[in-house]
Amino acid sequence: MHRITPLAAILVLIASNTAASDVHPERVVSLDYCADQYLLKMLPTSHILALSPDADKHFSYMRDAAAGVQKVRPLAENILNLQPDLVVRSYGGGPRIGSFLNQVGVKVLQLPYTNNLTEIRTAIEVIAEQLGVPERGAEILVEMDARLGAINTKRLTRKALYMTPTGVTSGSGTLVHEMLLTAGFENFQKQAGWRSLPLERLVYEQPDLVAAAFFDENAVQSERWSSMRHPVAKQQLRDQPTVMLQGAWTSCGAWFLLDAIEALAAK
Repeated sequence: MHRITPLAAILVLIASNTAASDVHPERVVSLDYCADQYLLKMLPTSHILALSPDADKHFSYMRDAAAGVQKVRPLAENILNLQPDLVVRSYGGGPRIGSFLNQVGVKVLQLPYTNNLTEIRTAIEVIAEQLGVPERGAEILVEMDARLGAINTKRLTRKALYMTPTGVTSGSGTLVHEMLLTAGFENFQKQAGWRSLPLERLVYEQPDLVAAAFFDENAVQSERWSSMRHPVAKQQLRDQPTVMLQGAWTSCGAWFLLDAIEALAAK
């Protein structure tokens, strides 16, 4: 006689109870803190079965709204035990969790990667539609447009340098680059993508403004070999005009990037 393991029993239960995809999911589970933000913004908490363990951490923008909502580790057995009708993820659960859940009849909404405000707008529309709340997505977009319209978008000749405690900065092709341009600055970092701080260049040329992100979080520590430990890097924070950006504003590609844009534009 074969012994049925707890996970096997859960798989049988899910497979037998799974019907066609519900247009308006009411038992939703999130697997990472980027997905948490969208659920907490768009759904009533009564429709959220569980959020990721990071939902109420300092780098989670919607952390206050996550209070009192169940948290779940992104493991297959934990997820299936909740019997969700929709699982939402960005990266949580690893690269294979989506296909596995689909095979046992659990619908998975994979959040798109966003590199600019246009892609964020599209993501909001798609996610709201999949969650069955397209009107909520439309409301968020209207608010975004109003806030962007209130920003003085006159192009400045001043250059801003994005800095983090780990000594990382960002050039073209990233959401941070889009953030700086939308706020009216040129990006001091000339190379594309994510890079270490350009220490050699900073010896003879300085930015007009430093956009410092994640420095407000005590949990973030500079790595032993981080370029942020170099005196030239530390000098930027000490001598240049600096805007301290909350880590939660730039931790995921979503509507709350506007908080960072507004803070920079105001400077």
